[in-house]
Amino acid sequence: MKRLLASTCLTLGLFAGASIANAAECGDVTIASMNWQSAEVISNLDKIILNAGYGCNAEITIGDTVPTITSMAEKGQPDIAPEAWIDLLPDVVKKGTDEGRIVQVGSPLPDGGVQGWWIPQYVAEAHPDIKTIPDLLKHPDLFPDSEDKSKGAILNGPQGWGGTVVTSQLFKAFDGEKLGWKLVDTGSAAGLDGSMAKAYERKENFVAYYWAPTALLGKYQMVRLAEGVDNDAAEWKRCNTVEACPDPKPNGWPVDTIVTLVAKPFSERVGPEVMDYLNKRSWSNDTINKLMAWMTDNQASGEDGAKHFLSENKDTWKAWVTPEAAEKIEASL
Repeated sequence: MKRLLASTCLTLGLFAGASIANAAECGDVTIASMNWQSAEVISNLDKIILNAGYGCNAEITIGDTVPTITSMAEKGQPDIAPEAWIDLLPDVVKKGTDEGRIVQVGSPLPDGGVQGWWIPQYVAEAHPDIKTIPDLLKHPDLFPDSEDKSKGAILNGPQGWGGTVVTSQLFKAFDGEKLGWKLVDTGSAAGLDGSMAKAYERKENFVAYYWAPTALLGKYQMVRLAEGVDNDAAEWKRCNTVEACPDPKPNGWPVDTIVTLVAKPFSERVGPEVMDYLNKRSWSNDTINKLMAWMTDNQASGEDGAKHFLSENKDTWKAWVTPEAAEKIEASL
């Protein structure tokens, strides 16, 4: 019996020692959560998977794009920015990468951040000839403004948004006013969402500036209109994104690059299994749109959304982690 107890204690001790070693190898981890829904849910997803699956002591730190990426590039903190829109700070990201403070380890959203002008799917199906912005602008009568039926209306975002500026500049570039259209200032994010939701529920024709991934596009089936021209990066920077520029040209809206950024010191101290997970972990815009729609409908937090995803999409996330980690994560749910 003493030998059996000793053997059992030794076995338990080895398991405990392995668990402590795994935790020590990963250690404390800071994960940046940006102030939008998709970033909130993926930061919580990383926290749950790293803690439950890989023995980390991960905590979330609240931030925003510019200060978080700048801090990582200059100071190597926080350890992980799961959803970094790096086209907003290309010079900062390049400097941090060149100087060995940050590394890119794949993309959580390989579809990229997609902005542009959108129409409901039911409108696209009823009018299959409308595929591009020039196609749309031939039909102001199909999208009448509520206050002036003689003009077509395009719902724009609130003042201060980059997408609002670009929409205004593309409206000029494609001669929207001359073709019988007007831009409608929706006043706020809530105003834009409310205007779109109201029109969609009534099955009205409308066109609006919007972007993906978002909860609204998870709830309502929308189709993005092509600009009909390729992106000219120099022209985009010169005029399409500059509110005061008087002579914008038609241009294609570029897809925003979204990656996971990791601080170089963190990447060097954790095991390869953690880095492999961060490199594999990705989902489509359609997947996250639907998840965010569920979160919105259920007033769910980022943590709630992450747990819901883990419970409902086991085949997806189990491909990101080791079999051993998958067992631990599933047991923790």
